[in-house]
Amino acid sequence: MTHVRITASIFPAAALRFRTTAWAYLLTILVASFMVPSCASPRDIGNSAQTIKSADAKASLAAPVYGYRILHAYPHDPKAFTQGLAYQDGFLYEGTGEYGSSSLRRVELKTGKILQTHSLPPDYFGEGITIYQDKIIQLTWQSNVGFVYDKTSFKLLRTFIYPTEGWGITYDGSRLIMSDGTSVLHFLDPETFQETGSVQVRDGNSIINRLNELEYVRGEIYANVWQSDRIARISPLTGRVVGWIDLRELLPTKWLSRPIDVLNGIAYDSKNRRLFVTGKLWPKLFEIEVTSRSRR
Repeated sequence: MTHVRITASIFPAAALRFRTTAWAYLLTILVASFMVPSCASPRDIGNSAQTIKSADAKASLAAPVYGYRILHAYPHDPKAFTQGLAYQDGFLYEGTGEYGSSSLRRVELKTGKILQTHSLPPDYFGEGITIYQDKIIQLTWQSNVGFVYDKTSFKLLRTFIYPTEGWGITYDGSRLIMSDGTSVLHFLDPETFQETGSVQVRDGNSIINRLNELEYVRGEIYANVWQSDRIARISPLTGRVVGWIDLRELLPTKWLSRPIDVLNGIAYDSKNRRLFVTGKLWPKLFEIEVTSRSRR
């Protein structure tokens, strides 16, 4: 092959184009060397893709299911349409629903005796409650109105407005967490009641709807799912269900002859790490212990 050397003195335009092309080619090589890691290889790229695929597969897995053991059973008012439950300083606080009979109550745990009560106006359907400092906060179902009471006297201190339905509410030490019957949990400022964030709750790839009564338990949100016998344990950071508590057959069949409604009501004694659950119109309230993985 004949090699032809092109110089600027003979073909100035061609030489200029040659130099320009050469510099462009060199620049392309230099840029590529910075953009692609020197250690990258087809195997590395494959490993990265596999890592992403594994993470996606893990996210799609359903959460484990746990069982329970009954530690104690306490009397519960069978006329109480339980919508919210909380525990503090030796007493249960309970919010009940239904138009014309909604209430806020202080209840003696061991006897189920109602020690104090406040009735809501008949046009309000009471929903979830929580304790914030020296106050009790109570939601209503479709009225878009919440109530704030003095915890000791049950005196109404103020009302607040929210744009969704009210179902469950709890307090995590800095924020209120509220459910509205959908798959979304709303985070609220406890003083202004303005929304500061939200998460959608999922179990793997499945959206979990009908989130109801809530309780904050050791870094997790426990949630009744309306018309189910399970409690979802939810990460407040991601909304991911990290476990289920299967409470089927919690209420013995001998008590099923009278009218009862669904499982609803979770309270936690943070000092003694005791977990209480009940249901609407249930004659019993149970202290339970979560046990190892159950059947799916």
